[in-house]
Amino acid sequence: MIRIDILSVVPELLESPLSHSIVKRAKDKGLTQIVLHNIRDYGKGNYKQVDDYPFGGEAGMVLMIEPIFNIISKLKSEREYDEIIFMTPDGELLDQPMANRLSCKGNIIIICGHYKGIDHRIREHLVTMEISIGNYVLSGGEIPAAALVDSIIRLIPGAIGDETSALSDSFQDELLSPPVYTRPADFNGWKVPSVLLSGNPKSIDAWKEEQSLERTKKLRPSLLKGENEN
Repeated sequence: MIRIDILSVVPELLESPLSHSIVKRAKDKGLTQIVLHNIRDYGKGNYKQVDDYPFGGEAGMVLMIEPIFNIISKLKSEREYDEIIFMTPDGELLDQPMANRLSCKGNIIIICGHYKGIDHRIREHLVTMEISIGNYVLSGGEIPAAALVDSIIRLIPGAIGDETSALSDSFQDELLSPPVYTRPADFNGWKVPSVLLSGNPKSIDAWKEEQSLERTKKLRPSLLKGENEN
């Protein structure tokens, strides 16, 4: 079982995306445990302060070091963690191979930034991975964290009803997946490719491979060059 602890100042943002569909199924089956931690519970003083102005006069607020340090220290005293991940726009871009690797881990901590980010000493001394979901800035790390968790959990054996389905997803073989169709075979004159109705597995596999390659060349050619797409 993989356990994921998520640190956030607005954990409510994560409750819905982590309580439905495949993630919910994985939790119900005991394949994963996802625990949300409100950083504000570890805030300072009567007002549970968790943010402060940055040194140097830059505009905006920064999540303070003590609350995050205290949560991580408590969690690490209870169990070992394979990774402590910070979701940040300047991190390594999330891709399928990374999700594959993380799905094999045991315990993971994910830190969601907010405001102008977190005190950099957390990144220097505690964080083991920094992950981005794209070259843009969001209001916080909760949406990226939900995307990361979903990409990991769906790969756990038993999370998806048909386990071979995840293996045919886009990017698993560094190609986009081929087009998919379902009934009816003819709708408004828009017909399903005849090869998919042929019942010939070899012809169907060859068509899928050709389509994957063509779609990748057209839509994401950088994948064929071994480069990361921005």
